[in-house]
Amino acid sequence: MMMGIIFDIKRFAIHDGPGIRTTLFLKGCPLRCRWCHNPESQGFGIESFSVNGDSMAVGREISVDDAVRLISRDMVFFDESGGGVTFSGGEPLSQPEFLMALLEACGALGLHRAVDTSGYAPTSILLDVAAQADLVLFDLKQADADAHLRQTGVEQALIHENLRALCGTGVPIELRLPVIPGVNDTGLAALCNFLASLPKRLPVRVLPYHRAAMGKYVRFGMPVPLPDTAEPTMAQMESYRAQLKAEGVDVL
Repeated sequence: MMMGIIFDIKRFAIHDGPGIRTTLFLKGCPLRCRWCHNPESQGFGIESFSVNGDSMAVGREISVDDAVRLISRDMVFFDESGGGVTFSGGEPLSQPEFLMALLEACGALGLHRAVDTSGYAPTSILLDVAAQADLVLFDLKQADADAHLRQTGVEQALIHENLRALCGTGVPIELRLPVIPGVNDTGLAALCNFLASLPKRLPVRVLPYHRAAMGKYVRFGMPVPLPDTAEPTMAQMESYRAQLKAEGVDVL
């Protein structure tokens, strides 16, 4: 029986693809983004944290069959809204066999399947997953190569290579750009040059940084990585979108 490790499931999600969705969060991620909203997801395997003097487990093992049963409870909402299931993380490509089995099982039920990924994985794994997905939500973290390494802990070259390879498939792709003031909200020229160099034009969704995860860092005894970084204002977000549109980017 195929097993995997998840750390959360979110029902009635409306920002993880079209329609009303159920988002399953797979544990483990090779990146260490300084603005990570789910820092408890980064470690591979089930972990134990001390919270207010008590031990708290993060992650649980689950079979593909049990996961699909949880997801299929919401099929009526998928049918009514044109929604489906989204696999996120962590980095879902870090559990490729489990993810593939989930995609195949959900596909057999006729569910719309989205995968939210940083793209940091062997190219063959990404393409195998894309062949079973109906939508790939591809997160671009930072345009500058040196800054990408500093801010995420990994080189961006593989991510860019994988995105180019993904453009050669028929799967729909939505790029997602987090905006963190003073961290990655500069260098728009480099970003737009990269987007223009891709084999096809891709829609881009710009996402504002939020501080909601700060409580998690404190609760789990982790260093707070961006203690003084403010959330972008609505005006800043509109300015960022406008600059991208002026460069010919298809901003959602």
